[in-house]
Amino acid sequence: MKRLMIVGASVLQLPAILKAKEMGLYVGVADYNPQAVGIQYADKFFNASTMDEDAVLRAAEEFRPDGIMTLATDMPMRGVSKASDKLHLHSISYEISFKATDKYEMIKAFKAYGVPSPWYFDVDSYEDLKALEGKVTFPCIIKPTDNAGSHGVAKVYDFEELLANYEYSHSSSRHGKVIVEEYLDGPEVSVEVMVVKGKVNILQITDKITTGAPHFVEMGHTQPSRLPDDTQRQIREVAEAACKSLGLDKGPVHVEMKVTPARGPVMIELGARMGGDNITTHLVPLSTGIDMVKATINVALGEEPDIMPTLHCGSAIRYFEVPFGTIKSIEGVEDAEKMPGVKQITFTKDVGEESTPIECSNDRIGFVIAQGTTADEAAKNCEEAMKRIKIVIN
Repeated sequence: MKRLMIVGASVLQLPAILKAKEMGLYVGVADYNPQAVGIQYADKFFNASTMDEDAVLRAAEEFRPDGIMTLATDMPMRGVSKASDKLHLHSISYEISFKATDKYEMIKAFKAYGVPSPWYFDVDSYEDLKALEGKVTFPCIIKPTDNAGSHGVAKVYDFEELLANYEYSHSSSRHGKVIVEEYLDGPEVSVEVMVVKGKVNILQITDKITTGAPHFVEMGHTQPSRLPDDTQRQIREVAEAACKSLGLDKGPVHVEMKVTPARGPVMIELGARMGGDNITTHLVPLSTGIDMVKATINVALGEEPDIMPTLHCGSAIRYFEVPFGTIKSIEGVEDAEKMPGVKQITFTKDVGEESTPIECSNDRIGFVIAQGTTADEAAKNCEEAMKRIKIVIN
């Protein structure tokens, strides 16, 4: 029986744990939280933080897996690749994972390879930031170099506001560095990729809905993209170049970019892992028939994945937008679940908990996932189901 180690056992990694067990694998998981939801489904648990590279390596050395992986989060990839290098497994190298999890190193690689990308300045301290006066144009973005989920991201409109947002971004940086970069205008998309033996395979393009300025938290995704064919061709070309610029030679990649009016598709960033927000675990299978979780496990084990599309449908996810306050009641879910195309309705906050301003992905309270014959139909199915649900906020 082959052995797979999954770094993380939270709800984000649960689809991989369940899929691995379905595939007949012996599964070990590593997580700092001994109550993590995925532990009960695994065969072996290691109490190790997903962010602690050395702890992940020690767990892997004890478990001796045939493959190691994570799902939907960036920073655990460093521990995954460190263990893979040491145990001669099948993940990307540590050098590549570092570039793919540090936004400064990443954008340097984009520039060196000629990938369309924003202007930028790396900032190690508040004094470094002050020294940028007169060198940046506005509006621009300030964000940590090593976080995800819109944590610490802000759009600013003048130098005073840039300085005022330094601590907000700096406090979300694990290693204390932030980056200031060009604000890109235009629709945002992500590209879901599987690299096999160095070949970049574009599986799907996802249209995004965000909260917009100042924090750009994602509130909806729709597949396939409804942008013009020529624009989608350019998106695919930029995504492939971005993957190659970092040396990504195997595994899943989640690429994010904006389609600007003047320059066309321009990179924001990428993650050397499956996309979060249910994009690759749910939307890709619903729109293409491709099981990206299984394919990622195959690659982690050194096996050939099946990434041939078997469906040509639409899929969508929409997150609830509600007033701020205490959640008093949630009604109509059972009725909404019976609506055409609805596949899943989930709430991440319960009655009695607080609905807060949406500054990062953790602030959202729940979502609806739906399928349709087209992207438009899938989006409509989501929205019609949400109308059936009544959320009362005090």
